[in-house]
Amino acid sequence: MNSKKNKYNKDSTLEEVLKHPQGAEILGEMKIPCLSCPMAQMEMSRLTLGQICEQYDINLDKLLTKLNK
Repeated sequence: MNSKKNKYNKDSTLEEVLKHPQGAEILGEMKIPCLSCPMAQMEMSRLTLGQICEQYDINLDKLLTKLNK
């Protein structure tokens, strides 16, 4: 991960983001479907924000801004 100012980036894993105090809430607001996906549950340590946003056409910059507030 990067500096504390920008702790989360495109290479941050779903597992890392879910450790954020509001991680699950922010991912839900951004309509990230992985939270309820059984396959994602098994791959949380490998799925990155960049991969997820690309796959589901989610605005990565907006997600990172929310996570890094």
